[in-house]
Amino acid sequence: MALVVACGGDAPGPEGSTATPDTVVSAPGLPEGEPPAEGEGSALVIVLGTSLTEGYGLDRPGAQAWPARLEALAEAEGVRLEIRNAGLSGETSAGALRRVDWVVDTPPEIFILETGANDGLRGLAPQALEANLDSIFARVTDRAPDAMLVLAGMEAPPNLGASYVEAFRAVFSRVAERWDAVLVPFLLEGVAGVPALNQADGIHPTEEGHDIMAETVWEVLEPRLTRR
Repeated sequence: MALVVACGGDAPGPEGSTATPDTVVSAPGLPEGEPPAEGEGSALVIVLGTSLTEGYGLDRPGAQAWPARLEALAEAEGVRLEIRNAGLSGETSAGALRRVDWVVDTPPEIFILETGANDGLRGLAPQALEANLDSIFARVTDRAPDAMLVLAGMEAPPNLGASYVEAFRAVFSRVAERWDAVLVPFLLEGVAGVPALNQADGIHPTEEGHDIMAETVWEVLEPRLTRR
């Protein structure tokens, strides 16, 4: 079984911060011959995540981390997305909950949540993870009731025992079903545990690993997006 990856300690959020699968998101077209301004005509996507989203250890995380690669994949297929990367190394789901109000300062068309890896590494209670994921989605839908919700699934380290691993895994499918969120079953599918796709620490993906992660997310999102 592939190991879950993450790093660092829980990073608190800023002071004071504590859709459906069938939704089709499209970006309006621009008049012919007029180049788009940055973000104009694009669907806003906010990705709240850990070091896996931040692009820890990459030379140019702003261009190489999977959210940037996802934006490029969409653009190549005629889908305009403006993706904001709100990844933070070492963050647990509790930290993500503390940050979400600050991160979602503008209602997005799509909200992608990638958290839980550090919860698993620390052996934190799956029940607490589930409560935090529910609270994050509740706050997002309060601000952006029409947003498509996407949840990136994670796996817990197998050394924590089969019962913990199974309970941890089940959290993501339950939360996704409860919130009608699009579920990416395992963000690190095909990457975790593959030495050539991970950095020297063995836990953070290389640029090539991030490319695969972007493709994994795109395969789930692409059928739900329209081209203009």
